[in-house]
Amino acid sequence: MILFPAIDLKEGQCVRLLKGEMDSATVFNDDPGAQAKLFQDAGCAWIHVVDLDGAFAGETRNGDAVGRILDAVDVPVQLGGGIRDMKAIDAWLEKGIARVILGTVALREPELVKAACARHPGRIAVGIDARNGMVAVEGWAETSSLSAVDLARKFEGCGVAAIIFTDIDRDGALGGVNVQATADLANAISTPVIASGGVASLEDLAALKAAGAPGIAGAISGRALYDGRIDLAEAVKLLAEPAKESA
Repeated sequence: MILFPAIDLKEGQCVRLLKGEMDSATVFNDDPGAQAKLFQDAGCAWIHVVDLDGAFAGETRNGDAVGRILDAVDVPVQLGGGIRDMKAIDAWLEKGIARVILGTVALREPELVKAACARHPGRIAVGIDARNGMVAVEGWAETSSLSAVDLARKFEGCGVAAIIFTDIDRDGALGGVNVQATADLANAISTPVIASGGVASLEDLAALKAAGAPGIAGAISGRALYDGRIDLAEAVKLLAEPAKESA
């Protein structure tokens, strides 16, 4: 499994939200490039970036900050937030983003996701953010009538690199990752699943590894890394270790 440290961007700064509420943002670093470099130097193999303003606006709003991150690190960066057409997908991949995350558009225009996968093999991920199991979109401001599992199944076999599954009610709350929901999703599909939302401790990461779902490919953590609840080097080591075989 891979640990993806999260950089959430709001007005050019690194922030964390509580349960997706923009007015609950806490600023952790005003230099996104420096923050990304810290993560890389600690041994992270990927960096997860979200343009929060872009997610609400439906278009990129923190492009300069993302550019500073790309300039600062050599490890691959995945980016989501406000990327909703092929032009934007193409542009970010050309600028050096390794993997684009499509969220709202995955629900609204699934054919665009499939076309993007065909055009950019292995470089498109789908972000599925759920509240009480139902998909939320538009920066989590709207909840749909479609379940996370049903949406994920729409993209089986089309080349999606990963499903990034976020339990909104746990995001930024440090209440523990929703291991069961993540494992259920991973066991229901063949696409790799990356867990997000509520990762608060090394125990959470260990629980994901022990969940018995080979499809869980990684975990995203933000607030717990910024406030020191999780030692980044230890977390990277833990996830890199082979899973123990059950007796």
